[in-house]
Amino acid sequence: MSKTPQAAIDTSMDKLNLILKEIEEAYGWPKERRAQSYAALRSVLHVLRDRLPVQESAEFAAQLPLIVRGLYYEGWDPAAVPMKMGREEFLDRVRQDFRRDLPGGVELLVQTTLQALHRHVTEGEWQDVKSDLPTELAAIIP
Repeated sequence: MSKTPQAAIDTSMDKLNLILKEIEEAYGWPKERRAQSYAALRSVLHVLRDRLPVQESAEFAAQLPLIVRGLYYEGWDPAAVPMKMGREEFLDRVRQDFRRDLPGGVELLVQTTLQALHRHVTEGEWQDVKSDLPTELAAIIP
């Protein structure tokens, strides 16, 4: 039996909250800073999305929880991707969008955020994403 629309939304919201909580716990942020963990997730997702080829981006997004998938696609222009960027350009784009100082820097934020997403994507798809990135950038992906 398939889920009702409300059940699908509730499940997706639970998964989003789990991802945000994992980011918060990694940084010791209280739940009251939920907007900050959401901004981290949004920043990392958008830069990753813009770096991937359209087909790979769509395959990756298909595995994300429903609400996270909506966040991933927010503002996307598939005609403008993939944007060529190496490790430093990738990190700079996240830094420009997130705009907060963090212990460990932006690379740790990217790794922490992607690690929280990793459990929602198959290992095969995760490896496909990494293989579509330059070696220097793939090296920072958990």
